[in-house]
Amino acid sequence: MSVTAQSQAEFDEQLQALLNRCAAADAGALQRLYQLASPILFAALTRILRRRALAEEALQDVFVSIWQRAGQFSAARGRPMAWMMSIARYRAIDLLRHERSAPLLVPELPEASLADPEANEESIPWMPAAGLMERCLELLTDSQRRCLELAFVGGSSHEDIARVTGSPLGTVKSWIRRGLQSLRQCLEGST
Repeated sequence: MSVTAQSQAEFDEQLQALLNRCAAADAGALQRLYQLASPILFAALTRILRRRALAEEALQDVFVSIWQRAGQFSAARGRPMAWMMSIARYRAIDLLRHERSAPLLVPELPEASLADPEANEESIPWMPAAGLMERCLELLTDSQRRCLELAFVGGSSHEDIARVTGSPLGTVKSWIRRGLQSLRQCLEGST
């Protein structure tokens, strides 16, 4: 075993032990787990959310979830950091969805434009049909939608998605390719 592989194995064992202690309601274990894992999780959250304040909020939520669900971790199903990273990614995706569903502010148009929209077409912003993307996403399978969110919202590689979902790499690539094809057909068919 190489030095880095041994270090990784030791790190995984340490994280697993801390998760086990968190499951037994050991607050000191949560503090140590935070010291070890928060820089990695914060970097991922910052990359996904692109705003430090939002990433900080998400990190706090992630550690609350880790504390509450530590007893659900199983080393047989994956590495501790991958488990915590999936909690972080899902939290980030939830925050992005929430932001996306917030109403968009459209600049007010002069009353003259409202009275005769054709008279001043250039000043009216183009807006897609309400909810078109959401309707098209609903047509995808759960697997396709999840993989597309991880890839394009979360910035995950195909290999990362395969690890997180527990699916073969080729299957993940197919879900993404077919999902994108379905989205394109739906969006083009609605214009």
